[in-house]
Amino acid sequence: MAEGVRTGVYICHCGTNIAGTIDVKALRQYAEELSSVNIARDYVYLCSEPGQQLIRKDVERRKINRVVIAACSPSLHEPTFRRVLDDEGLNPYFLEIANIREQDSWVHIGMPEKSLEVAKDLLRMAVARAERLEGLRPREVQIGKRILILGGGIAGISAAIDLAKAGFHVHLVEKTPSIGGKMAQLDRTFPSFDSSSCILTPKMVEVAKHPNIDLITYAELEEIQGHVGNFKAKILKKPRYVDEKRCTICGACAKVCPVEVPDEFNAGLGWRKAIYIPFPQAVPSAYVLDEKSCLGLTPLACGRCREVCAFNAIDYDQIPREIELSVDTIIVATGYEVYEPSGDRKYGYGTYPNVLTALEMERLLSVGGPTQGRVLRPSDLKEPRSVAYVQCVGSTDGGVGNYCSRICCMYTIKQVRQLKERSRNIDVCILYGDLAAPLREFEELFGKAARNYEIQLVRGGVAEIREDPKTKTLTLIAKDQSGKNLEVKADMVVLSIGIRPSKDTKTIQKILKIPTGVNGFFSEAHPLLRPADTLVDGVFVCGTCTGPKDIGDSVAQAKAAASSATTLMTPGKYVVEPYYAKVDELLCGGCGICASICPYDAVTIKEKKARINEALCRGCGVCAAACPAAAVETNNFTDEQIMSQVEQAIAR
Repeated sequence: MAEGVRTGVYICHCGTNIAGTIDVKALRQYAEELSSVNIARDYVYLCSEPGQQLIRKDVERRKINRVVIAACSPSLHEPTFRRVLDDEGLNPYFLEIANIREQDSWVHIGMPEKSLEVAKDLLRMAVARAERLEGLRPREVQIGKRILILGGGIAGISAAIDLAKAGFHVHLVEKTPSIGGKMAQLDRTFPSFDSSSCILTPKMVEVAKHPNIDLITYAELEEIQGHVGNFKAKILKKPRYVDEKRCTICGACAKVCPVEVPDEFNAGLGWRKAIYIPFPQAVPSAYVLDEKSCLGLTPLACGRCREVCAFNAIDYDQIPREIELSVDTIIVATGYEVYEPSGDRKYGYGTYPNVLTALEMERLLSVGGPTQGRVLRPSDLKEPRSVAYVQCVGSTDGGVGNYCSRICCMYTIKQVRQLKERSRNIDVCILYGDLAAPLREFEELFGKAARNYEIQLVRGGVAEIREDPKTKTLTLIAKDQSGKNLEVKADMVVLSIGIRPSKDTKTIQKILKIPTGVNGFFSEAHPLLRPADTLVDGVFVCGTCTGPKDIGDSVAQAKAAASSATTLMTPGKYVVEPYYAKVDELLCGGCGICASICPYDAVTIKEKKARINEALCRGCGVCAAACPAAAVETNNFTDEQIMSQVEQAIAR
């Protein structure tokens, strides 16, 4: 223990969150008896201004030089209390927080004796560690105004426009030939029922024309090196085989192309040529040649498209090229994939032609879709007289994960209203397990739809779907709430499929070192207080790459990400927490184990000694744990500090 250590212990009641379970007075009396504790106080809300003033006065009068807060998780108020110390001239890293709320009172409700004993343990460990804390100072990193955005859906587009208008230079990278994302495939949006393209297209055009936005489509992130303020990105741009600047989208090339393949934009319900424009409002507004579908580029086996192009826009000699970018911050907006139900045999998707996904129905409802807005059965191209929707396919039924995809109920009722408005005589039945919709929209959409459009809502799980081989009519075998079997007949079945992480999520996670949650989506640094930040400095997330959400929530998070990036870059410098590993060169043998396991590539071996790049190091401690010579320690998590806690944990 350092000489002259005077510790102040401050216990928060947190209203009744802590005091309702833990005897705060008894805990304070216990704290007064601990070594090095000079002052022990309790207050109803320590995070409030009066609570902070208690600490300020004690620090100001030099009664204490270490502070222990017994309250909630440090992820909530550690910055608050550090600021208190710093304002009064005490090193802000002479602070230790004992989490007696999440780790004690909330898990020991109704067990006052047990909760008090656990609180004593946590407090004793915190005091022991506080005695060994070292004064640290954050580092400053110079930062510019360049930002890389991965993903050109509505979230990436919104963030790019906000940042560009604020004077930042944006590199927007999209892996497909056009920006727009999944929203471009929608006919209408909910709850407003506005045309999706009318909302999205002007923003896409703005992205293409804004002088501060560098649009890079048909490209993917390959590598990221460096750190906040100095990221080096390698982008692989695939050959389009069409010069975007020369192409006038006259369509002559597509007319003579002899190849037809299923159209991804129309969810496979229509056809496109091997040279095609993704959709009429595509940005960039230029054709792209699908080399997998083309009859052959090397050696040339067709060449008809190039022969008829009057503007010499088709270039078979294009090759993949690598683009290197220097950026200061990164926003990840890589979106989502929809659940593919073909693997679930009970629904008959892929076997029965009249079983569709909601995305396929969306394209049938669209005037720009394969049937020009007419809903027709794929089996006979006749209008259905009855349609049944099956909810939660691939969501809470276990197809993707045990989570709600949030948007399925809303888009279902939107599509149902569109169906009924086009044909009042069509019968619609919705089979559901639970209905999930914001309270604001529930009555507006579900209530009015059920009353005004005579929609049948049946609560029951679908066990099987059968098809009549002659008529192609479908029978849904389900069970209602009471467990009774019921049968619903329909000419067409629509599966309300859920959302799953993008296929690129794992790749991006490995490159950027940002964590993912239990369901595979990217994790925010804190879902409430830092909803667009990640645990990697300078990297932000937004949209459905962080989990299921609708268009409005995606745009809101995109604006939050843009705002966070703006706040970080505007001062021209960034303060980095001083949590990084240190190497004792006298003990280091240069074995390289630390370098081989560092998840942030922060360790290199030079002259047979480990070297730590402090800007890259995140202080995770993996290297320290693996070092066979005990030559590595991490600031604020030294062996002495951790062992003091271990000793106190078993010292009852």
